Amino acid sequence: GINFGILGVEESCCGGLVCQINYAWKEQPICQSNIEILNGYNVKKILTSCPHCFNILKNEYPQFGGNFEVIHHTQFIAKLVRDGKLKLSTPEGKKVAYHDSCYLGRYNDIYQEPRDILTNISGIEKVEVARSKSESFCCGGGGGHMWMEEEPDKRVNTRRVEEIITANVDLVATACPYCLTMLEDGLKAKEVEESIKAMDLSELVIEALQ
Repeated sequence: GINFGILGVEESCCGGLVCQINYAWKEQPICQSNIEILNGYNVKKILTSCPHCFNILKNEYPQFGGNFEVIHHTQFIAKLVRDGKLKLSTPEGKKVAYHDSCYLGRYNDIYQEPRDILTNISGIEKVEVARSKSESFCCGGGGGHMWMEEEPDKRVNTRRVEEIITANVDLVATACPYCLTMLEDGLKAKEVEESIKAMDLSELVIEALQ
């Protein structure tokens, strides 16, 4: 019952990354181009699965004239669950830790909705990593570190994965494509990808749909 549309080939990067890697002068033309396209379709509400996109669309686009209601997919899914539109269950018992994305958590104070989703998947045991919520530790993807060459044992994602390993979980869930990639790479670097999986919360929801 959800009425939605996509931009297809007209969709481009939100512009957030160029600012994070010190190309801020490129941000404004990207944002203004996107705003022109979105306004051309009379868009009022935007749903995104990326906290980086969520943050810039919500908090930075208004200064360029882009005023939209911006929703992250964890907020959207959590509401569907609350409204009874999604029934979640899973036959497998899993210990799951949720990794807080910097741009979803510390930048925008969205901590509860992702955890509410996990709470509503029966059979899951939630485990908090030692550093979580406002004290969470970055995956390393923010600021362009995904593309930087660093010593493997010094990479931020490797250090974060070490904390996840210590939590003794079967799966680490996140709600950010950057975090997902960095955690998957970190699990491979520590050679534990067979025993600990990394998944987006939306993937867990798909698995748990009745």
